[in-house]
Amino acid sequence: MTKTISFNDLRRIKDALPDGSISRIADQLNTTAQTVRNYFGGSNYEFGKNCGVHIEPGPDGGIVVLDDTTIYDMAIEILQAQEKE
Repeated sequence: MTKTISFNDLRRIKDALPDGSISRIADQLNTTAQTVRNYFGGSNYEFGKNCGVHIEPGPDGGIVVLDDTTIYDMAIEILQAQEKE
């Protein structure tokens, strides 16, 4: 399932994650932390992969189309759990 979000909103989600969340998501998905960072707008493809994130220029940092929302969904779950605490 795809999701469209602004680049700035995607970065806000990443920035709001508690310390260690990137590694936690990477471990659960059996991938590298850099791949998860690339999903949130990073661009180090030497140590990470592209995760089906397509960025188009536009307002609010541009439009991002996520081909797979697994990492996004995991990040939202972490943030919701943090709010409950």
